[in-house]
Amino acid sequence: MTMLNRRTLLASATGIALAAGAGTAPAGAAASASAGPKGPAELPPLPYEAAALTPIIDAETMTLHHDKHHQAYVSNFNAALKQEPSLADLSYPDILAGLDKVPQGVRQAVRNNLGGHVNHTMFWQIMGAKGGEPEGDVLAAIERDFGDVAKLQEAFGAAGAKVFGSGWVFVTVTGEGKLALDTRPNQDTPLMDGKRVLFGNDVWEHAYYLTYRNRRPDYLKAWWKVVDWRKIGERYALAKQGKLVI
Repeated sequence: MTMLNRRTLLASATGIALAAGAGTAPAGAAASASAGPKGPAELPPLPYEAAALTPIIDAETMTLHHDKHHQAYVSNFNAALKQEPSLADLSYPDILAGLDKVPQGVRQAVRNNLGGHVNHTMFWQIMGAKGGEPEGDVLAAIERDFGDVAKLQEAFGAAGAKVFGSGWVFVTVTGEGKLALDTRPNQDTPLMDGKRVLFGNDVWEHAYYLTYRNRRPDYLKAWWKVVDWRKIGERYALAKQGKLVI
């Protein structure tokens, strides 16, 4: 699900924007089979007020994180596109899954900043003030692959706490609908390996430090209160159809 440019903003308002991929594609092939947003990036608006997730995520953190950090990723990625205009013809999943083909002069900038843009666009969309609980197919998948919701949360929190320095913790979903944990440094994303991202949490300090200081495990535990399981259920339904959700 994404609001990565003007062409996808309308679709994102409905909660569903996707890049199509083959459900049986092997790792690394799903993204290359996709059609997705291209060209210069734009900062998507928050789907709620900056204070909506208080006290789990305070308004100042949300504003700085979205308006400053995410905007920087957008601006820096667009600067890289100006240096290599040919990249604007490729979808974001294609670029991320084919970083070895990106010209070396902009490769690291693209990796960091397009990765950050995609990660954060997902992040804003899978949170909400109402929270809720998983149900239906996504709940069944959690119980099948993790045992129950509490065990998923425990494993997710442990994985996120172990990320050294800055990074992300994700739940990915295969074309067969199976769930797995994945952690990445910096602004790397499972899309770089052609994987589908169900949801993820940002464990850079700027995501939580004003409220939680150095207590990352506390942040990871509290964060579940603002996870929007309805949005995650939508993402899971698309992934089960073999579609590359970004």
